[in-house]
Amino acid sequence: MWYSIIFIFCIGSLFHFLYEISGHNKIVALFAAVNESTWEHIKMALSSMFIWSLHDGYMYGDYSNYFIGKTLSLIIVIAFIIAVFYTYTTFTKKPVLFVDILTFFGAIYLAQKVFYLIIGANPLGFTYQYISVVILFIIFGSYMVLTLLPLKNFIFQDPITKKYGIIRNKKKSNN
Repeated sequence: MWYSIIFIFCIGSLFHFLYEISGHNKIVALFAAVNESTWEHIKMALSSMFIWSLHDGYMYGDYSNYFIGKTLSLIIVIAFIIAVFYTYTTFTKKPVLFVDILTFFGAIYLAQKVFYLIIGANPLGFTYQYISVVILFIIFGSYMVLTLLPLKNFIFQDPITKKYGIIRNKKKSNN
């Protein structure tokens, strides 16, 4: 379990900087943070968890509860980051980098813990697997689309620029 947590945390941290490093590549934008919004920080964890899925899918993909565990782990990351961030910033009135890093790590830890507990549990049945796969596709699809077409709410708003999604630098025209 610890290998997965360390891998996901390190790769997820890299995804914080990858969009800038790539020269604002639009393909990279689908997976890496494009601004400082809460959503983009969630996307860092989801991206690294999807990459880790190549490993755990190979290792555990034939376990009957694999997709249930994977889906719940992704939901946990999303819910944990949102809940902790907005709870603590209610009191601090601003983000605290150290707390944000701990929140990111805690979300990954909890998600992986639940994943391994679920895949080791008694089979939960086809209906739960089916529902989990549908939710997994919804999460993956939303994760891609919401970078390009973010909702206009606080989770998607960059607290620095007050803008949403990919920030485009428009060139001034001479007209």
